Amino acid sequence: METQTQAAIIPRKDLRGLLNSDRVKSEIARALPTHLTPDRFVRVALTALTRTPRLADCTQESFLRCIMDCSALGLEPDGRRAHLIPYKDQCTLIIDYKGYVELVRRSGDVAAIRAETVCEADGFEWENGVVTHRINWRTSRGEVQAVYAEAKLASGETQTAVMTLDEINAIRDRSQGYTYAKNNKKSHPWMTDWAEMAKKTALRRLIKLLPLSVEIADAMDKDDDRLTERNVTPVTPVKLALPEPETQIEITETQEETATEGGAE
Repeated sequence: METQTQAAIIPRKDLRGLLNSDRVKSEIARALPTHLTPDRFVRVALTALTRTPRLADCTQESFLRCIMDCSALGLEPDGRRAHLIPYKDQCTLIIDYKGYVELVRRSGDVAAIRAETVCEADGFEWENGVVTHRINWRTSRGEVQAVYAEAKLASGETQTAVMTLDEINAIRDRSQGYTYAKNNKKSHPWMTDWAEMAKKTALRRLIKLLPLSVEIADAMDKDDDRLTERNVTPVTPVKLALPEPETQIEITETQEETATEGGAE
C-alpha cells in the first residue's frame, strides 16, 4: 500500500537495501550532527553488516533503532566508538569507551578525560579522590587489578572513579548480551575487548559525577549494555605496592589513552 513505510515493504533480511533506501538516508541526514555526512555514515553501517553477518538475522525495527540512535549521537557504528551487536533476533547498540570520551569532550564542560587499567606491577594510590599512577613501560605490568577514570573539568576541579577487577567483572556478568554470547559461543565486546569495556564501565560511573549534557544523558540511555549501578568507589585509600627496590625498575609517568571506544556497563 502507498501508506506503508519503505522499511515495511523491503524484505526482512535485506538490511543493506534498508540502509540504501532514500527514506532511511533522509532520516539519517536529519538526525546527524554537522560533523558527519549521511553517505559516510551509511558506508560505515554497511561495513558493520559485512563485519558481523549475524546482524542480517536481526529485525529491521531493532536495526533501524540502533542506526538512528547512532545518528542522533553522532557516533559511527564502526566497532570503535559504537558496536552493533546481535542479541537473538534483536540488534543492540553498545557504545564504546572511546565513544563516551568523544561525547564528553564534545560537551565542552570537561578539559581532559581518561580511563586506565591498573596492573600488579604499577604504582597506584587513590586517596581522597586523588589518583597517583606510575607505570614502567619497559617490563610486564602483570594482571589487571583495578580500573579508574579521571576527568578534569573546565573549572579546574578533578573527579575520579575507581573500580576493582571483581566489581568490573560483576557488572560484565550481569550483561544479558555477554551472558547470551558466552552460553551460545558467540562473540561479544566483553570477550574481544575486555580492557576497553572495563574502561567504559569506570567511565560511566565517573560520568554520573560530572555535569551531564543532554547528549551524554541520551547516550547512557541508548546504550543497550547499561545496567543499574551502585556506587562502590572506595571511601578509604586504595594502594597497590610499587615493585620492590631490588628489582631496579625505572618508573615513568603513565601516558594518557587517546580517544577513540569501544567499551560497559
